[in-house]
Amino acid sequence: MELEPGVISIYPMYQTENPTEIRILEIYADQTAYKSHLETPHFKYYKTTTLKMVKSFKLVDMNAIDKETMPKIFKKIK
Repeated sequence: MELEPGVISIYPMYQTENPTEIRILEIYADQTAYKSHLETPHFKYYKTTTLKMVKSFKLVDMNAIDKETMPKIFKKIK
């Protein structure tokens, strides 16, 4: 997060009822920041080295319930 502008947060998480099911919640400032992340060497390395472990790279787009409050919660510390 410190090295990539526009990365707000990245949270690896597992399902309580099924700990082998892992999700990664990533929050980016905008579409440009996300697309930039996809081109970084570390992301490309992750994607190529985990192909046999990852069942799906399906992304789920989401929107904030309270668009005014969310930026305050996830304000990036500089």
